Amino acid sequence: VDCCIGIPVYFTDLQRRAVLDAATIAGLHPLRLIHETTATALAYGIYKTDLPENDQLNVAFVDIGHASMQVCIAGFKKGQLTILAHSFDRSLGGRDFDEVLFQHFAAKFKEEYKIDVLQNARASIRLRTACEKLKKILSANPEAPLNIECLMDEKDVRGFIKREEFEQISAPILQRVKRPLEKALADAGLAVENVHMVEVVGSASRVPAMLKILTEFFGKEPRRTMNASECVARGCALECAILSPTFKVREFQVNESFPFPVSLSWKGSGPDSQAGGAEQQQLVFPKGNPIPSIKAVTFHKSSTFTVDVQYSDVSDLQAPPKISTYTIGPFPTIRSERPKLKVKVRLNLHGIVSVESATLLEEEEVEVPVSKEPEKDNSKMETDEAPGGTAAPSANETDVNMQDAKGTADAAGADNGVAKSGDKPVKMETDTKVEAPKKKVKKTNVPVAELVYGAMLPADVQKAVEKEFEMALQDRVMEETKDKKNAVEAYVYDMRNKLSDKYHDFVAAPEKEELTAKLQETEDWLYEDGEDETKGVYVAKLEELKKQGDPIEERYKEYMERGTVIDQLAYCINSYREAAMSNDPKFDHIELAEKQKVLNECVEAEAWLREKKQQQDQLPKYATPVLLSADVRKKAEALDRFCRPIMTKPKPTKPASPETRANPPPQGEGQSQGADANASPNHNNVPGENATAGSGEAAPASAEPMETDKSQTASTTA
Repeated sequence: VDCCIGIPVYFTDLQRRAVLDAATIAGLHPLRLIHETTATALAYGIYKTDLPENDQLNVAFVDIGHASMQVCIAGFKKGQLTILAHSFDRSLGGRDFDEVLFQHFAAKFKEEYKIDVLQNARASIRLRTACEKLKKILSANPEAPLNIECLMDEKDVRGFIKREEFEQISAPILQRVKRPLEKALADAGLAVENVHMVEVVGSASRVPAMLKILTEFFGKEPRRTMNASECVARGCALECAILSPTFKVREFQVNESFPFPVSLSWKGSGPDSQAGGAEQQQLVFPKGNPIPSIKAVTFHKSSTFTVDVQYSDVSDLQAPPKISTYTIGPFPTIRSERPKLKVKVRLNLHGIVSVESATLLEEEEVEVPVSKEPEKDNSKMETDEAPGGTAAPSANETDVNMQDAKGTADAAGADNGVAKSGDKPVKMETDTKVEAPKKKVKKTNVPVAELVYGAMLPADVQKAVEKEFEMALQDRVMEETKDKKNAVEAYVYDMRNKLSDKYHDFVAAPEKEELTAKLQETEDWLYEDGEDETKGVYVAKLEELKKQGDPIEERYKEYMERGTVIDQLAYCINSYREAAMSNDPKFDHIELAEKQKVLNECVEAEAWLREKKQQQDQLPKYATPVLLSADVRKKAEALDRFCRPIMTKPKPTKPASPETRANPPPQGEGQSQGADANASPNHNNVPGENATAGSGEAAPASAEPMETDKSQTASTTA
């Protein structure tokens, strides 16, 4: 369920939250919402092995899709990419060219054929489809015809257009292409000459006029090294693999930037604010801020207040400026005169801004003096909280922004604290604490309540998850019901065909008539009363049919398998009989009594098979068989289980040769004779040993006594 979802760069905070809620309802767990152009840049850069280590390679990615145009300028170095700028036109895409052609031919047909396709929905859809095909033809050909049969009022229409005419009527659209390109360059702070490559993706990028404009603007031919339709999905998959602990991916860092400026606003009240009750506003995340990032803002407040998160500039957005409101409070009992409230604002991986926490900092006197060093460290820890969630590459940028912000906020009664020991205002505060050894900072968490305008409440999301689960369950039940209904229908047709074909000899005439009538009745029921029944009804109907059909099918299967299993049993009987009666030396060590047992077992199995086969041959094919394949297999297994251990009994092992001992040859001969002489008494004394057994059988049992006797014999001979 872990995934990475690509979103357009112009998605607002509310739209991003909606995508996350939709994914949750669908049972997915998004690890990240990534901008489509960033995903394209990742798919482009991660495979490059020739990226420079020092000098930055700047690449412009232009994505012109069906509905929108997005531009991204990315800087590549070895093992990383940095997004320098984003820009977009959310309503410039391939469908605009389709609309231009549609309006052109609608006007033309109204004049030539006196038909107004705008008044007929079906005719409009057919003409739009034809215009989309025409646009694709014009991308590869200088001219293209348009022919539609019976478009409206039973009239066939014909049209024709050249590429030059198409570009003329599309001029207003093509003029809008340059605006996002210029904006991206301006935001990135680059000249056209500093863009080293241009990559175009998206389906509408295939329009020749688009490529011409891009070539003129950048002064270089746009490249098509990427798959125009798959590059975003590929980039999302790679980002998901990077975030997953399961996959090992080449080291590649993605430094994303936020496309909108976001600020906090609040109202001052009486003595808590230098500016009285006027509304204060502070820029927290400027445009181009790294993602993810955390900022800490310090307020001088002692009672409950609200903070609004809003867009600083909505000129590019079709959305209201307010994103969410956070109510911070109620406050605990405050002892100090001027308490500080540190509020953490997080911009997370998905590009969603939220107030994460609020901490009240109070200085209080204690009886036990506190040493300077620990207090200095403690205050540092306090000020170092802010950069905890900020991406390492963006730490310096964050600090600079927050220092600028702090200077502005101080005048309005708010401290935008920056998390770095190098921040001069924070250092001054730390030094003051160290000078007062009997004071320490008390930290208290203050409740924060969130209200996101237009977003689903967590309870509603949970209800939707449950509803989705119920609907998925219903879908599964419906699918299973449909499968069972199809199974009944298939059984009816299949059995009816087989009754008149391969099952013909295995069913008696009355039984066949009864089953055929039952099948016909079931078929009629399926298309009338049984059209929309539950799964259980279809299962019961199938079982009812199988009660009559299965015995016929079983008789046919038995007939087909019987010959094979009888041959296998006969082969088994003959094999063991031949082995038992064989004069082959390899069976000489087996006793005659054991061989006789094998022969008796073979005779018994053969007699049973002959008797059952005679009974079966006297029965007609439609009668219940008396010789079942399963019984024949069991008989063969029983025969094999009885005979195999006897006929495969291993030969007894021969005694070890005494000549292998490390003695001179003459002495070895004497020892060997002595060993043989002494071995036989030992052999006769072995309990339970067969008297007729050869000396070879006794050797293992009397190995140690033989060893002893040999040593004695050797000493005697010496």
